[in-house]
Amino acid sequence: MPQRRQQVGLLDRPEQDTPWVTLVWNDPVNLMSYVTWVFQTHFGYPRERAESLMMDVHTKGRAVVSTGSREKVEADTEAMHGYGLWATFQKDA
Repeated sequence: MPQRRQQVGLLDRPEQDTPWVTLVWNDPVNLMSYVTWVFQTHFGYPRERAESLMMDVHTKGRAVVSTGSREKVEADTEAMHGYGLWATFQKDA
């Protein structure tokens, strides 16, 4: 008897097409130098980029520090919590 090929249907998942972002929020606790160090250490950003993001957090109240799949930004958000920073993730607008 010949084997029948099964076709596997893919679910339409539009959220995969939309990038997600990790946001770090300003807080009254962490020093600017510490936030810069976290961005350099966790994300591997050069000092200038880390300082620029830190200044966005400080002056604008938040900064997008990573983008990618939901799983990636969720992990980055949890990592920021581990460093004691206030962070959330959401779909990019």
